[in-house]
Amino acid sequence: MASGQARVQGATVRGAPARGGERMREIGGTTAVITGASRGIGVHIARALAAEGVNLSLAARSVAELDAVRDEMATSGVRAIATRCDVTDAADRAELLRRTESEIGPPDILINNAGIEIVNRFESAAEDELTRILDVNLTGAMLLTRSVVPGMLVRGRGHVVSIASGAGKVGVPFEVAYAASKHGLVGMSNSLRCEYEAAPIGFSVVCPGFVSDTGMYARWEQDGFRAPKIAGRSTPGKVARVVISCIEKDRAEVVVNTPPVRPLIVLANIAPGIVPRMMRWFGYAGVFERMAKHGDHA
Repeated sequence: MASGQARVQGATVRGAPARGGERMREIGGTTAVITGASRGIGVHIARALAAEGVNLSLAARSVAELDAVRDEMATSGVRAIATRCDVTDAADRAELLRRTESEIGPPDILINNAGIEIVNRFESAAEDELTRILDVNLTGAMLLTRSVVPGMLVRGRGHVVSIASGAGKVGVPFEVAYAASKHGLVGMSNSLRCEYEAAPIGFSVVCPGFVSDTGMYARWEQDGFRAPKIAGRSTPGKVARVVISCIEKDRAEVVVNTPPVRPLIVLANIAPGIVPRMMRWFGYAGVFERMAKHGDHA
């Protein structure tokens, strides 16, 4: 395919710019869809985008919390709507996109942030529990992405950011389905970058480590669980800033964590056979096993 062209379901769209960070450098006035926007990292991403002047279509299953986030965003001077949406439900996804386009405009940005995390022992996990994690974290994100890409190609701009995890880079004991779903998001995003290399849209994946002050890990800390020091930390604010950077600079993949964990990820990918011992040596396995016995969900 010649540079400057993109195909949408067999049709050629001319005038598409070549890949590069120039496409979405100015994001003020654009429209973003954020899933999982009612709590945790999703709220911080919404705030960061609103600060850049991005109009927001917020989606989650928790209606009261979602409405509160929408009201907060509206005070930032941007347009914001809230839609109850289970990303595993086709009708919910369609309604989310219908409302977005009719009320604030077609989506220029999609943030795949909806996710659930369950720490459990694999052989005793319920079948529907395992499949639910994959459906929410990976399949829902993939199908929502598939719904927005054709319009982005026609309009000549767009960016999709998927929030994965450090567990998307290294296998994690007692989180088999979660790690599988996050590895899937990494693969999905990198594959889409390859497929649409010459198209005017970008794809990024963000892999936070243990995120302090919010979400499941904050609850773990309240219950007395502590991640190994070598695991490092990231803050929700830093994750949100990285998301903005990914959109504006078209970054492919970013691990958000303090430095100690990054060499471990590199080592794990070079020599995957060492991962089980590494998890045991550095205390990961013991922490997650205790959490599995405690029974934690997010």
